[in-house]
Amino acid sequence: MSKEHRMPSSRLARLAKMGRLAGGLATGMVSEGTRRLAQGEKPRLDQLLLTPDNVRRLGDRLSEMRGAAMKLGQLLSMDEGTVLPPELSAALARLRDKAHYMPLGQVAKVLEAAWGKEWEQDFDRFIFTPLAAASIGQVHDATLKDGRRIAVKVQYPGVRRSIDSDVDNMATLLRLTRALPENFDLKPLLEEAKRQLHEEADYQLEAEHILLYAERLGDDPRFELPLPLLDRTTSEVLCMRFLEGDPIEDIEKRDEMERNRMAAALFELSLREVFVWGVVQSDPNFANYRFNPSRGTLQLLDFGATRLYAPDRRAALRALLLAAIEGTDVDLAQSAIDVGYLTEDDAIHYRNAFVNLLRLAAEPARTHKTFAFFGSDLPERIRDALIQLRVHDKFHRMPPADVLYLHRKISGLYLLLARLKATLPVRQLILDTLKQESHEH
Repeated sequence: MSKEHRMPSSRLARLAKMGRLAGGLATGMVSEGTRRLAQGEKPRLDQLLLTPDNVRRLGDRLSEMRGAAMKLGQLLSMDEGTVLPPELSAALARLRDKAHYMPLGQVAKVLEAAWGKEWEQDFDRFIFTPLAAASIGQVHDATLKDGRRIAVKVQYPGVRRSIDSDVDNMATLLRLTRALPENFDLKPLLEEAKRQLHEEADYQLEAEHILLYAERLGDDPRFELPLPLLDRTTSEVLCMRFLEGDPIEDIEKRDEMERNRMAAALFELSLREVFVWGVVQSDPNFANYRFNPSRGTLQLLDFGATRLYAPDRRAALRALLLAAIEGTDVDLAQSAIDVGYLTEDDAIHYRNAFVNLLRLAAEPARTHKTFAFFGSDLPERIRDALIQLRVHDKFHRMPPADVLYLHRKISGLYLLLARLKATLPVRQLILDTLKQESHEH
């Protein structure tokens, strides 16, 4: 449920929020520990941390802060329970559904800083209640004096200045609460969170990514993009063409042929992003897809989390996918090493277990028949295999950051295709796409 909440804009205010969060968690741990000791139990520290009240506190405070603290929580929640305790993974994943937004006064100040005090004179209409609120900013519906309807993405004040300190404070909190395994190296993830946040906080860069994506997409009539208005875009305010469409889930109500046509377009698009273009919109939130029923087109929104993949990286990912579909175990293990899932020093039993996991993940592409996404137990079997790796093989290694974002992309696409009750010739779509010529940056 959406609600108005003034975003803490200064570093001091954000640090105070983090301090109150840490204090609240500590109080909850002492209370739970006292209760369990009185019952004759000897609880572990992680059991004291992950009480329902503490999980709620964590989610609520991070959703109020938005920004970097929330983004690090989202990145950690992408690991599907292989590193974090499942209760904490679930709480962090739900941050994407939290919807606090700025009050009118804060929005007006950001717009005034970007466009000057008389900015309202350029508009016939500006709706201050946002259409959507995310970790970095929120989106508003507006109409210019010349009649063009636009979407205006307004960044939360102070987000950019607080990125590094927010991420470091969040990391300290995780270490103090011992929510991470002792041998888990958090540093690469912290660096990635900071890098990604600095990029997402640059709305001019996002505008460039939209234009690059549009160039790759060409004149494909199946898709629409919110092309930016460069003359009105700044680093903290992004103006785009407004796309009026229906929720992507509405396709579920259409007949089977139409559902599968749209699902195939989405699946093929994702394959081209990763293996052909090297330009990947990596946020799989359903809200980032819309459907235009009058044109029968798919609308693609929010390019803040766009990632670019160099040709050599795409080649390694192609080799991994082909090895998972039809290569030998030796081929697949070597491809997994090249991508960064495995190392030459990994024990043979762990390597074999991971190869089997990759085979399982590629199951839809290994069948020569169509694959029905709805009702499949494949996600549960993959999750069980991951838990097996964590518990029995002591797996606490995160994959490379660029691969982690692909996990996010793939899992989100799978959920969407399941929601649309899609049945697709997955193997054929993959093999056809991999034949296409790869683009250079």
